[in-house]
Amino acid sequence: MNLLNSIPQLSDNSLLDHAPLICFSHLRWDFVLQRPQHLMERFSRERPVFYFEEFIPTDHHLAYLEVHPFEGTSVRAVRPRIPHWWNEAERDAALRRLLDELILLHGGKRPILWFYTPLMFGFARHVDAVAVIYDCMDELANFKFAPANLKACEQALMACADVVFTGGLSLYEARRGQHDNIHPFPSGVDMQHFHAARCPLPDPADQAGIPQPRLGYYGVIDERLDLDLIGSVASARPDLSFVFLGPIVKISPDDLPRGENIHYLGQKAYADLPAYLSGWQAALMPFALNEATRFISPTKTPEYLAAGRPVVGTQIVDVVRGYGDVPGVFLANGAEAFAEACDAALLLSRSDAAWLEAVDGVLAQSSWDSTFRRMSALVEQAAAQKIVSAALPERFRVGTSRRAPSDTYDYLIVGAGFAGSVLAERLAADGGKKVLVCDRRPHIGGNTYDHYDEAAILVHKYGPHIFHTNSEDVFAYLSRFTAWRPYEHRVLAQVGDLRLPIPINRTTLNALYNLDLASDAEAARFLADRAEPCDPLKTSRDVVISQVGAELYRTFFEGYTRKQWGLDPSELDRSVTARIPTRTNTDDRYFLDRFQAMPLGGYTRMFERMLNHDNITVLVGTDFADLRREGLADHTIFTGPIDEYFGHCFGRLPYRSLKFTHETHDVRRLLPVAVINYPSEDVPYTRVTEYKHLTGQVHPRTSISYEYASAEGEPYYPIPRPENQALYKQYETLARTRVDVTFVGRLGTYKYYNMDQVVGQALATYRRLRDRHGTRRALAGAQHD
Repeated sequence: MNLLNSIPQLSDNSLLDHAPLICFSHLRWDFVLQRPQHLMERFSRERPVFYFEEFIPTDHHLAYLEVHPFEGTSVRAVRPRIPHWWNEAERDAALRRLLDELILLHGGKRPILWFYTPLMFGFARHVDAVAVIYDCMDELANFKFAPANLKACEQALMACADVVFTGGLSLYEARRGQHDNIHPFPSGVDMQHFHAARCPLPDPADQAGIPQPRLGYYGVIDERLDLDLIGSVASARPDLSFVFLGPIVKISPDDLPRGENIHYLGQKAYADLPAYLSGWQAALMPFALNEATRFISPTKTPEYLAAGRPVVGTQIVDVVRGYGDVPGVFLANGAEAFAEACDAALLLSRSDAAWLEAVDGVLAQSSWDSTFRRMSALVEQAAAQKIVSAALPERFRVGTSRRAPSDTYDYLIVGAGFAGSVLAERLAADGGKKVLVCDRRPHIGGNTYDHYDEAAILVHKYGPHIFHTNSEDVFAYLSRFTAWRPYEHRVLAQVGDLRLPIPINRTTLNALYNLDLASDAEAARFLADRAEPCDPLKTSRDVVISQVGAELYRTFFEGYTRKQWGLDPSELDRSVTARIPTRTNTDDRYFLDRFQAMPLGGYTRMFERMLNHDNITVLVGTDFADLRREGLADHTIFTGPIDEYFGHCFGRLPYRSLKFTHETHDVRRLLPVAVINYPSEDVPYTRVTEYKHLTGQVHPRTSISYEYASAEGEPYYPIPRPENQALYKQYETLARTRVDVTFVGRLGTYKYYNMDQVVGQALATYRRLRDRHGTRRALAGAQHD
């Protein structure tokens, strides 16, 4: 179960509910059923959808809209009619007015604007949209007769879009540096519709007389097809029939290859395609390899396979990547090789259907329904994030407003980070207790505090904080206070001129040593040959060398650890490097937890919601020492350094601190991933973070931070050494003699915890306090245990 999908998502985005969707397309709704129709039909089940087509010249003296309903769908096609003698400026002004009228006529609600063509953005950019979506289905600028201003229009749309989708992986790779929130969505498939072709169906009348065996193609017949290839293969295989279904566009019918075994049957209805496919032995994708096909990801690939037909095609990049290893897919360039691929496909078609089992396993991940759900979720997140960003003046404020303390409280909580805020919320909301929270910093959220910098970019003041957990309970609890943005963290290490995945994986080894390790087993043997067993494993150095050997230890761990901790790894407990695994696969995710996500509105917004309760008073910029003598509560929950609470009576516990340098740059993106580590001691900082990777914020500029470890400053990390642990034990023993104070969190229990572990510890601490001190729900089978 994926909780990111199953837990109700808290959101400010009520404006998205039932917002109309206006889809701007260069394709007529009733032309060829493809990606826009599949997606818009599904969106229309939850909101009004208007399919705004290209204008049609008219002899009438006024501009007006035609609204076309079509049987079997609730989508309405909108066709602007513009006097044919108007110039471009007059036409755009009219289209702008007509669009405004369409919105007003349907309730005036803020719409979602969805673009398949950038050319229509000019007359729509003024609309106050809930979200602007660019579904970049193809590289339209490479198509025949593309308008000269297409690229400029696309740049303007990309600059304003809240989320961008691409029709395939190649197009995504070409565009991913142009937008902050861009996602690849290759073509889906309507399995049930095409699966019907696997059973014999009545042969359509215009196909029935064509001799078998037949190989067929359906789709637009245009400059993307390799006409010379079709002619050559048909000539080389006169015993085979080649059937083509679809409209002829942008090329002359006179240019089509002709032959007794080549048959052009014209455009067919989507509903009729299975009947034609049922009469073919194999299906064709004879695309030319040119600029127009460089980034295409043909919808027909999974459709042909769903129909149970072997596929013969040229080596289009995305087809090779997505289906090159799928049984029944034969890809070849050149007439001779393509003809031989046709022979192989026909041979397979005469065998049993066992090969289709693997095909169906691949197609199960490619339904239009699942594609729609994932795209819809990203639209909702983009809209919610846009609403959060629109409230910048409010979000520039620091933390929670100060409120004067009343006379007494049930609990005084020191620290407004995760430990203190979770306990405050539970004690107030579940326990009915009055709680005073204080923090010496001028904000809530502790080290996870985030804010909008002067460039209006959301940054983490105290370095990157990535939420991940395997605890369903922890994730469910925090989901009460935030919606989530799915995010999987990736880190690269700068080693000389190379940027290599960390934790070490097979990709790291291959790039570092110029190897070609092809399997987990090969990578495991490589590491085993370099490992140097250490017995016993006591220190961080021992852990790493025993796994990967001295050379990789020096390359990735030694310098970084010395900078981070101010100590050699041989002086640190083994737990420091045991947290970072070594992998033999190519998984480059930093964490492998079940739930990996970032708070959609940021951490500070989540804490604001958590502490927004009538029983909670928050004082920021207030030191515990200033309140300690006032006797405001019978019980204190202390999340600061435990040695500080006791006046360092046994001596100071060592902590490691951090310092940050923040910069903003006039580029959209600087780094390929959120964090680059610098293991070399020649570089003074440990890592560089680019925050837009974490937040998903769309912004023309970007902010980064350089992180430096320090011996002085705010305490961040307890230093894991045996002598430090022994000193902590003295404070822990003293703490056990006190019934008026509870210590929680990293600093309060002198232990390195991840964020989710702090939340789990705080929830467990609340349950103990509830049982010990009683609450309004005490001993009544409290429902949050």
